[in-house]
Amino acid sequence: MRVALLCGGRSSEHEVSRASAASVRAGLEQAGHEPVLIEIARDGRWSLDGEPVALRPGEPVAGAEVVFPVLHGPYGEDGTVQGLLETLGVPYVGAGVLASALCMDKAMFKALMAQAGIPQVDYEVLRRGDDLARAARLGMPVFVKPARLGSSVGISKVAAEAELERALELSWRHDPVALVEAFSPGMEVECSVIGNDEPLASQPGEVVAHAEWYDYEAKYTPGGMELVVPARLDEGVRERVRELAVDVYRLVGCSGFARVDFFVEDGTEVLVNELNTIPGFTATSGFPKLFEASGIPYPELLDRLLALALERFEAERGYRF
Repeated sequence: MRVALLCGGRSSEHEVSRASAASVRAGLEQAGHEPVLIEIARDGRWSLDGEPVALRPGEPVAGAEVVFPVLHGPYGEDGTVQGLLETLGVPYVGAGVLASALCMDKAMFKALMAQAGIPQVDYEVLRRGDDLARAARLGMPVFVKPARLGSSVGISKVAAEAELERALELSWRHDPVALVEAFSPGMEVECSVIGNDEPLASQPGEVVAHAEWYDYEAKYTPGGMELVVPARLDEGVRERVRELAVDVYRLVGCSGFARVDFFVEDGTEVLVNELNTIPGFTATSGFPKLFEASGIPYPELLDRLLALALERFEAERGYRF
């Protein structure tokens, strides 16, 4: 198929997106597809080989049969681009508008998890002017992060209450809503999921960061982290991770693919951290590695994602007005 890859974008994760798209492009070519790279500049302009891209309802984007958004963060992973593609009436890979927006907003995601009784670390949501004592009640250390950003951008680990205000100010530079999470001493675990009506979870992988914590450098610098697959947990606990990954995927209404992140405390207690609707596809990214270790090689994985996009588009065609 001819596949339009959307990369770049207006968020601070622009370069991460371009790196992911390069990997996806190579994988699609290996699988026999024809990828067309459309770059979204930091100012929001779309271009193909340096020329502006025309977007018209009812017409394919760049002549492609399906669009593959390889975008991270706001204006790409948050439902905005998905809404545009819905308006154009073209099939695209990944979650729809609501699931994308919900999972991008970590505060709303955690509120839904709490309502559904999904186990997670304790947290507080703070805006400017809120009482900082609400965050202090979580104990120290805590992590402070922008509610609607990814790739560990704008995150601080706070060891003492005196550092809290400074960390919040850094977070608020990226987003007016800050999420403060209690520290978990547990093992960091990732689990990939693909599918529409019948999601399939990969083997869970254990994140071993060669840094104090799993920050931006650890995620995207070669050698910055190691992913041990399967995670060094009892089989029953690994199955609990996989079950929860599918449960959360369904709860938020995901489709296509996602990566669900966990903490496992004391080797037994599984806590959901977050869900990424467009996980990284770089050479160091966990999503493809987890399925590779689960018996689905990279080119086949991309094939499945394209098929799932078309399946969802056809299934929902009758509901489009």
